[in-house]
Amino acid sequence: MNTTDSTIEGPRGLAGVVVTETELGDVRGREGFYHYRQYSAVELAASRSFEDVWHLMFRGTLPADAAERAAFTAEAAALRRLPEEVRVVLPDLARATRLSGPLAGLRTALSLLGASAGFRPVYDLTPERRAADALAACAAVPTLLTALHRLGQGLEPVEPREDLPYAANYLYMLTGDEPDPVRARAVERYLVSTVDHGFNASTFTARVIASTGADVAACLTGAVGALSGPLHGGAPSRALDTLDAIGTVDRIGPWIRERVLAGDRIMGFGHPVYRTEDPRSRMLRDIALGFGGPLVDFAVEVERQVEEILAELKPGRELHTNVEFYAGVVMELCGLPREMFTPTFCAARVVGWSANILEQATDSKIIRPAARYTGPTPPQPVPLLD
Repeated sequence: MNTTDSTIEGPRGLAGVVVTETELGDVRGREGFYHYRQYSAVELAASRSFEDVWHLMFRGTLPADAAERAAFTAEAAALRRLPEEVRVVLPDLARATRLSGPLAGLRTALSLLGASAGFRPVYDLTPERRAADALAACAAVPTLLTALHRLGQGLEPVEPREDLPYAANYLYMLTGDEPDPVRARAVERYLVSTVDHGFNASTFTARVIASTGADVAACLTGAVGALSGPLHGGAPSRALDTLDAIGTVDRIGPWIRERVLAGDRIMGFGHPVYRTEDPRSRMLRDIALGFGGPLVDFAVEVERQVEEILAELKPGRELHTNVEFYAGVVMELCGLPREMFTPTFCAARVVGWSANILEQATDSKIIRPAARYTGPTPPQPVPLLD
């Protein structure tokens, strides 16, 4: 008798269960700290470019000098343009997903990109070929997302520019205008801060698929599907929707109390790992304060009152703003439409997913957990059909 399924205990949601070893980074929830390899992610966001962090995640080190940075940046930028086989179907894909948005379209577009580029199972490839596929997919994701968004708005896609950095090119393809450097840098810092974050749902999904030996595009498509869930990647716009619903300062207390007492979740607050302030939220709050204005002032007051109310109604629990709360504020201030908040998150996290895929591909063991059966006692006789 196989007793494995019925005797091994596992926490709900696999919280805290260690499933593998990684050199890519970690989240220390009780300390309010997370890192990419050996560097603080928040410090990297403050001092390094997105391309530098991409290099770190893919190749294990930060660029050693300006020449190495320029070479990697040029290599990635040259991969931004889409194959013709993908370009021609984007208008139809945008129409088909007009009610669902660019993230839904990206799932199909990524599959097509991988098929048209001849991506093969990572199980059959050399590490160099896997890395080349991952680099090509990461470089194409911002182009796909912005093209799908613009086509959905009745606009023509904007071709990528190789002379612009990753974040600035993303904003350029989204709006058609070269972005203000201050706003481009604010978005870049946000992108850097969201490249990776431990074994979250989408990263774990990517690694599970990679453990089967599937191709990079298949792994990334699964990760995008996981990210699309509102409990994972859909909260930045919902956090702003909360600010809109509250409306004015005098409504903060009554509105929040009513929701908390009803058992509703307050979007933008709380995190499954952090038991102190989310360091990403702290960084993004500082960026928002640098812009200033009524939206920022209101967000800060909402944060203050919500934390007070949560401390009163849920004593003993550390509930603070998470990355989504001020991410929404910063992206709103930088001119991104709300329907592109989660896709923008995806444009950063694709690098972290890909690094995890490449790492998982070096392990030949498939991820195959067990489940405890709780249905009717088997075996029972199969009833005959009258």
